[in-house]
Amino acid sequence: MIDQGATSVLLMGGSAGSLPVLMDLFAAFPATSQAAVVLCLHTASRDSANLCSVLGDRSVMPVREATEHAPVAPGTIHVASGDYHLLIEQDKTFALSYDDPVHYSRPSIDVLFESAAEAFRDNALGVLLSGANQDGAAGLARIQALGGTVVVQTPASAQAPQMPSAALAVLTPDMAESPCELARYLRAWLISEGAQE
Repeated sequence: MIDQGATSVLLMGGSAGSLPVLMDLFAAFPATSQAAVVLCLHTASRDSANLCSVLGDRSVMPVREATEHAPVAPGTIHVASGDYHLLIEQDKTFALSYDDPVHYSRPSIDVLFESAAEAFRDNALGVLLSGANQDGAAGLARIQALGGTVVVQTPASAQAPQMPSAALAVLTPDMAESPCELARYLRAWLISEGAQE
């Protein structure tokens, strides 16, 4: 059987203040890519179907809720389900977990990032946006430790700077930029991963 799963992944995490940033970032994404995009957002986690609809209105790339055993599909934005941790297995399929919250959050950015780092290694790009707790810092560190690329929104440009500040306290990212610069960088990365305009 031919493997049609993504060979690289763009992982995005955020909480308070990150939804407007995500809408602008997604508007800049190309229509297709061989990379997959996987999003864990705390603030809308209990209504992931509505979140998919809101983000889908701004993105030419399809947006859908990640489901158990589904493949990490290229050219798709996968959104973590409400009140479940989202993990990526070694075979690059999704798994859902009802384990205890991490940093008071379920879904947890750390859980997603750490599992994805193991599955994709140097083909993972992790992005941490505005948020009001420390979730995501350990996950970014794991991505970096396994050869992936890590990017952080600058605390000065974040509505809630605690999350990016926590990451910057434990690692030196490959890039720390404002949302405008992040949009340019992520678009270029997705195109480099085999996008078709």
